[in-house]
Amino acid sequence: MKRVRIGNGCGFWGDNLDAPVELAAAGNLDYLTLEYLAELTMSILAVQKAKDPAAGFATDFIDVLSRLAPVLKAQPQLKIVTNAGGMNPHACARQAKQVLAAAGLADKRVAVVSGDDLLPRLDALFGAGHPLNHLDSGAPLTQIRDVVVSANAYLGARPIVEALKLGADVVVTGRVADASLTVGPAAFEFGWEFGTSALDRLAAATVAGHLIECGAQVTGGLWIGADDATRLGSVGYPIAELSADGAFTLSKPAGTGGAVNLETVSEQLLYEVADPARYFTPDVVADFTTVALAQQAPDVVRVTGGTANGLTDTYKVSVAYRDGFMSAGTLVIAGPGAAAKARRSGAILLEKLKRSGLTYAETRVEALGAGDCVPGVVGATGDPPEVVLRVAVRDPRRAAVERFTKEFAPLVTSGFPGTTGYTTGRPPVREVFAYWPALVAKSAVTPSVEVV
Repeated sequence: MKRVRIGNGCGFWGDNLDAPVELAAAGNLDYLTLEYLAELTMSILAVQKAKDPAAGFATDFIDVLSRLAPVLKAQPQLKIVTNAGGMNPHACARQAKQVLAAAGLADKRVAVVSGDDLLPRLDALFGAGHPLNHLDSGAPLTQIRDVVVSANAYLGARPIVEALKLGADVVVTGRVADASLTVGPAAFEFGWEFGTSALDRLAAATVAGHLIECGAQVTGGLWIGADDATRLGSVGYPIAELSADGAFTLSKPAGTGGAVNLETVSEQLLYEVADPARYFTPDVVADFTTVALAQQAPDVVRVTGGTANGLTDTYKVSVAYRDGFMSAGTLVIAGPGAAAKARRSGAILLEKLKRSGLTYAETRVEALGAGDCVPGVVGATGDPPEVVLRVAVRDPRRAAVERFTKEFAPLVTSGFPGTTGYTTGRPPVREVFAYWPALVAKSAVTPSVEVV
């Protein structure tokens, strides 16, 4: 029986740079997926592209691809599918092609999936009756049109399949749904169509994609049972081995650290899931309540089920818009009553600014180490010997936020005893990019696939 091994070596932009190379070398993979994009990442990439038309993609991928060259030579059947293209998949693909050529792999075909970038078409979409209303508030996007910096539809697996049909060895996409990076290779290898006849199999592959999309988070990372025996320092990244009916095993390379068990898989299955019976993707609405897990062997979990619960006629759209400025500074407060002194120090800082005529749209004072990180969930059991005071503000006025950054150092001599930790200087001021989720009809978006 044909089986397809898909491993994910990257769960976000900033993930471990060695993981993709180690997974590809030891995983006996058919496909290596690399997932780089989050909503915040897209807004950062949009700003980068606005400053430099050749930028706007996850540059870590180029470094990783260079290091993967020996593996690609040793394993010529290995294909790569990645959303590293971000806001500029064509530029990313061109650099990938150059890297491969420099490594003696000029014969590798690189394909680009695009069409997700709706920003140049926003006004036309509004005019055609697509208001891109906020999914929670229902407000139309037109009310913040002037400050929108990116708007991307989450494409599905279908254009990835088209790229593979063109003979691509490396598929570079813009914004696609995370799970679709796995669904695409599976659908291509097994010849699944995207009609109603294959929805259950697409749903099962969506479960696989969801489980491996965050990399080591399903192989022991953040596992509630993790301890020194878990060997997270050498944690292995996940491999989904799928069969034609959609059932699969989840594992990691032999000898690596981490763990694959019913707890690690269950935890990841529920990650970022609002309604387990309706996990929306561009490919299918998957029902996670039908998933069954079984420990097949040490660090091998068999996953069955994962059925379809319909199909939508819309794509989710991730919009980022400028929403003022923010800054957050910290100081260490040590000694008796540290938490109370920290909270009072934060209040004093804001009181001084108020006397100077400055109040802010949002403020937050936290005594980290005293239960403020997850208030009401994990509380302090006693008087901690030291805490980190963190004060943050957000406001439309950059000058007001800059003034805030200058109020930390004075507390070192005018605050409570035990105040220290000021040697990092004034905190930076950052522009805030807020998130606007919306839907757009699939008929209004045309994915594009080409080989570069």
